[in-house]
Amino acid sequence: MAVKTITIDMEAYEILAAEKRGNESFSQVIKRKLKEKSTASNLLRNLPKCALSEDTLSNIDRIIEDRKRSLPDSIILGEGR
Repeated sequence: MAVKTITIDMEAYEILAAEKRGNESFSQVIKRKLKEKSTASNLLRNLPKCALSEDTLSNIDRIIEDRKRSLPDSIILGEGR
């Protein structure tokens, strides 16, 4: 894994060191503290990126309807044929 050397002042070092848990590395502390949290507001902010196109939604609807029509022909588990 590649590494990068950074310089921080003593106050920043002491704050970072105080955040360490057990034998956690400074890299792990930084990632844990700075990683974006999974929150409802983050979900709402990113939801537009997950929107499905009308074509995709139509295809999903078609697949659901096709499966509903084929259900009577499906094997019911435990009953056999």
